[in-house]
Order: sequence, then structure tokens, then C-alpha cells
Amino acid sequence: MSDGVPLAPRRITRKVKVGPIYVGGDAPITVQTMTTTPTHDVDATLQQIAEVVAAGCDIVRVACPRQEDADALAAIAAKSPIPVVADIHFQPKYVFAAIEAGCAAVRVNPGNIKAFDDQIADIAKAATQNGTALRIGINAGSLDAAMMAKYGKATPEALVESALKEARLFEEVGFYNFAISVKHHDVVTTVNAYRQLSEQCAYPLHLGVTEAGPTMQGTVKSSAAFAILLAEGIGDTIRVSLSAPPVEEVKVGCKLLESMHLRPRTLEIISCPTCGRCQVDVFSLTDQVIEGLKDLNAPMRVAVMGCIVNGPGEAREADLGVAAGNGKGQIFVAGEVIETVAEDQILPALLSHAQRLVAEIPPDID
Repeated sequence: MSDGVPLAPRRITRKVKVGPIYVGGDAPITVQTMTTTPTHDVDATLQQIAEVVAAGCDIVRVACPRQEDADALAAIAAKSPIPVVADIHFQPKYVFAAIEAGCAAVRVNPGNIKAFDDQIADIAKAATQNGTALRIGINAGSLDAAMMAKYGKATPEALVESALKEARLFEEVGFYNFAISVKHHDVVTTVNAYRQLSEQCAYPLHLGVTEAGPTMQGTVKSSAAFAILLAEGIGDTIRVSLSAPPVEEVKVGCKLLESMHLRPRTLEIISCPTCGRCQVDVFSLTDQVIEGLKDLNAPMRVAVMGCIVNGPGEAREADLGVAAGNGKGQIFVAGEVIETVAEDQILPALLSHAQRLVAEIPPDID
């Protein structure tokens, strides 16, 4: 269960099967990322997939720019614990190779695949026969020439018209098992494009701010765009694009959904920003708590507070917390002070109580 009620009900979309899971409809919003390893290095790619799965990833995308990458898809798709999406640009033959390899889905970029529209019927037939989903991925940086000529640049209208044109071509051959994305590097353009798209079709939408930047900037831009759209019920699957390891993209995506009550809560650290009232090194203590609880995946809220103004109240609201000051810390569990410890014992006390509380959580019953 999510920790609270979302800001808006989800927009009703088609339900698309991606391997063993679904995207759209009443299915949970999924978190995606993309591997950075050479896809033809099967072991390295599978290792990175294992790492993002541990971080909470639901769907993973792999690049397929060369024949050796296409040749590796079958082994990766067979061994991956989550659905694998092949990312195809320029070479339509790799679309068919990915479908035949057993990938759960294929991301196609019509803007840079030569004569893509002429092969839609064959792609749809192969995808239908193999139970493969597609994502029509429209990017500002590779918008097709006709749309650029009409609009002059990658406007929201250009992105949406391009996406809907491709969607209609698939519809004409009776294929509907696809999602759509309309990505731009600008937050406002991205939001407006997805708003327009959601008004004009019922396909599941993959949210993304493309080329969002390094970790801090990319997190801010993705969070800004996604929060607006998700608060309006728009979006069925997300990827936070960062110039950082894929695990970091997954962490941000999962926490974003958790914060909006769209994903079950896991570990959450509440810590004060500090000010002149603090009588303990909250920065250091928080880092130590995070490190000590990094392997804890239980739905627990832990508060690390450093003064008497907001500290007791915030600690009391958490599952587990400390309000520190005057060389000691009050340890709270479920709103009650259970002990007061010396400052140098705050960390071991918190970690000990956290492990005890986790052990007391009843196991899930199917």
C-alpha cells in the first residue's frame, strides 16, 4: 500500500503487457532505467541489471547500435529478472532482431530510422506473433524532418503530432500494444507536450526529460516535470535521465513516486536542515544513519533531528527517531520516548532499534 492518497486519480489508459508485467491501466507506475555497459558484454550488462533491480527498477532498456549487440539480446532477455526493452535507432533490422530475441518490448525512434513508416505493418506483425510491446519514442533531438519543417523547432505540438502520426499508422494495421513518449530537455516544453498528448490519446505514457543533465540538475528537472504531470494523473512509467550510474536514476525515480504516494514506501530518512540552534552534528549523524540502514528495505520512517524546537515533534511522528541536544538524544519509537542516551550512543541505539522494529514486521502473506 502507498503511504497516503495521491494528489489525483490516474488518467485511464490502455493496459500494455511488457513481459510479465503491465504498463498503463490500473497497473502501478513503473520505474525504468537504461544500462550503460556495452550490450554485447552480456555478463557486465546482466550485472548492471542486477544492481538496478536491487535498487527497485521495474523495466530496463539496453542499447542496440551494432550487430554484436543484437546477437546478445537473447541471452540478456532470457536471464534478466525484469523485462528488457531493446533501444533501436537507425537500423530497422535490429527491431526485428530484438523481437525475435524475446525482448519484452522495443523502443523505436521513428525520427531516425530510415523508411520506418514503410515497415510498420511488418513490425506490427512480428510484434504480435511474439507478444512484444513497443514504445514510440519521440525525442526533440531527433524529430523527423517533416515536423521540423512545419514547426521550425521541437515544440510541444510538433512532438505530439509526430507521435500521433506514428500511432495512427500502427492503428491502421490493427496494432495497439504500445506506449508513447515525447521527450524534451526543457521542463515546460515537456509538461506541455505530455498534457497535450494525454488529451488526444489513451495510450500509456512513458515520462522523461531527455538529456536532463548531471545528478543534481537532472534530478531537479525530472522531479519538476514529473511532479506536475503525476499530480494531474498523467504518466504510467518513468525514467529519470541522469549523467550518472543507472542505479542513481532508479533511486531518484523510486523516491519520487514514494513521495507522491504512488509507490509503496520503503526507508525514508527525515533530517533537519540544521541551523544555529543545533547542538549535534546532524550532517554527520544523518550520513552515518543512512550508511547503517542502507540495506534496510522496510517501510520505515526514521527522523534525525538536532534541536528542541522541531526535533521532538518530528521524531514523534516517525516510526523511529532521535531528538538530540545538550550532549544526549531522546530515542522515540512510535511516538513515545523509550530511552535517553549519550550523544556518542545515538547511532548504535538507532541502528539497534531499527533492526528490532524490522524483525517485528509481520511477513507478507500471499
